[in-house]
Amino acid sequence: MTDDVIRVALVDDQALMRAGFRALLDAEDGIDVVGEAADGERGLELIRARVPDIALIDVQMPVMTGIEATRRIAADPALTTVRVVILTNYGHDEYVFEALRAGASGFLLKDTEPADLLQAIEVVARGEALLSPSVTRTLIGEFVSRPPDRSTAPGLENLTRREREVTALAARGLTNEEIAEHMVISPFTAKTHVSRAMTKLGARDRAQLVVFAYESGLVAPRTSC
Repeated sequence: MTDDVIRVALVDDQALMRAGFRALLDAEDGIDVVGEAADGERGLELIRARVPDIALIDVQMPVMTGIEATRRIAADPALTTVRVVILTNYGHDEYVFEALRAGASGFLLKDTEPADLLQAIEVVARGEALLSPSVTRTLIGEFVSRPPDRSTAPGLENLTRREREVTALAARGLTNEEIAEHMVISPFTAKTHVSRAMTKLGARDRAQLVVFAYESGLVAPRTSC
C-alpha cells in the first residue's frame, strides 16, 4: 500500500457489477480503484500494469476464468504483493477449493453488504485471509471426502514443532492473539511463528496455510463442520 491507500483493481464481466463496486469504493478516502476489466485476460494485463494491493476477480468470466487469472498472479514474482479476492454468486461455490489452491486470499459474495465489502478489503490488505464460516465449511468438506496427500503439500518437515502447532491453530481460524493465549506466548511471538511458517511453505497468506494444513494431514477435518 502507498501512503496507507489501498489500491484496488476490479475484474468482472458484468458492467453493472463493476460500476456498483467502483461507486462504493471511490467514495472511500482510503481506497483507490486503479482500473477495471471485463474478462480474465484483460484483468491480468491490468494487474500486471498497475500492481494493485487488492484484485477483486469474478470466478466465472469469458476468455480466462478468475481461477486461472489467480493462478497466474500467484506465479508471477512481480505480483507477490497482490492479494486476490474471488467474487462469487454462491456461498458454497464449487470453485472454492480450487481457487484457494490457486492463490486466492478469500471470497466475497456479490450481494455482500457494502460495510462488509469495505471491511473485507481492509482485512485482506493487511495480509490476512478472508474465509467466511460457510466458505470454511465448504473447504473442509472437500478434505472430508478424501485422505490427506502429503505429496501435494511438501514442506511439513521444514517446520519446527512450534511452527506446526501455530499452522494447525491458524487453520482452525484462530487469530494471532488467540494463538498466543492458547500456547501461552506473546502475540508478537505467535505472529513471528506464523510468519516463519508462511515463509517456509511459500504461503501468500493464512488462506494458503489452511490449504496446507489440511492437505498435509496436519489438521484433521471435523465432519460436523
